[in-house]
Amino acid sequence: MSKSVAIIGTRGYPSYYGGFETAVRKLAPYLAEQGWDVTVYGREGSTRPDDDGRDPRVHTVTTRGLETKSVSTLSYGFTATRHAAKAKPDVALVMNVANGFFLPTLTRAGIPSLVNVDGIEWDRAKWGRIAKFVFHTGAKWTATHGTRMVYDAKAIAARWKSEFGLDGDFIPYGGDVPGELPLESGLEHRRYALMVARFVPENTVAEFIDAAEQMATYCDVVIVGSSGYGGELEEKVAALSAANSRVKWLGHLSDDQRLLSLWQHAGAYFHGHSVGGTNPALVQAMACGAPVIARDTIYNREVLEGAGVLVQPDANAIEAAVKALLNDPEKQQALSEAALARAEESYSWLGVCQKYEAALLELIKQK
Repeated sequence: MSKSVAIIGTRGYPSYYGGFETAVRKLAPYLAEQGWDVTVYGREGSTRPDDDGRDPRVHTVTTRGLETKSVSTLSYGFTATRHAAKAKPDVALVMNVANGFFLPTLTRAGIPSLVNVDGIEWDRAKWGRIAKFVFHTGAKWTATHGTRMVYDAKAIAARWKSEFGLDGDFIPYGGDVPGELPLESGLEHRRYALMVARFVPENTVAEFIDAAEQMATYCDVVIVGSSGYGGELEEKVAALSAANSRVKWLGHLSDDQRLLSLWQHAGAYFHGHSVGGTNPALVQAMACGAPVIARDTIYNREVLEGAGVLVQPDANAIEAAVKALLNDPEKQQALSEAALARAEESYSWLGVCQKYEAALLELIKQK
């Protein structure tokens, strides 16, 4: 049977920007392999036509929008949804509740929608009052006009059940278990601290930067990430890196193998994300066997299930946990093995892709 799906709400394919883009890089080729006609909507300049990671069976469409922090998601979601409504795929996979405003367009076109609601965006500290209102309203529209929801964490599912009375499918993110990768030049295996995060307040970046000043007196500190828009946190990391050779700021990395290597050889990986459900960076770090120190949140507890150290979002607590782990090779090994086992058991990309396909097929069947 011929099956077609439009994927709306990411920066495109293949893109390396964030969790949605990572999921689409795995899911789109998988669906194409299963015989789907797959179209991924994206933004001009967010992907490279000559990217070696591109599967030629995946169709891509770029639409117009406004590339600003506050309205980019809404503007690109609007134009992508209009295009998809005319193309009339069998089903649409929509990422992010901000696109909930445009779901009626799909409904009128007879296209059922599977919506990955992401995290609780209206709780994020990076958004102002108006943006939080927009996201919360978008969630209400999603709850009303989306055909079926996807939750990447059980805690997110519980929140949506409580607030909107909706069930849905629990489909987390996955991780690749890599082979042995070469150590980054200038670093020692299990002797450096690592943070990988977008530079936003709820990812505990400021607290880690403060802790890094003390950590750099006894270990290398590697920081991967940026805000994408400049700002105070980037300025602070740049200044710290310039002043101390043991603090290495690598910015945003699109080289998957290099990032996997950093996780695989880290002595302590700090994961400070506090909202958003199952975080793909945490799952991938676990699949690489990184010894994890994570901010104590309901989401991180759910994913780790004891395979990591939990700390409060305080610079002193973070630094103390990193120092203790770097000085305890036996605990490093135990956490590494536990994280890898947990990732293999519950967070494989094959399992994730199979669940997405099953949910999409069910919507077509109901249609």
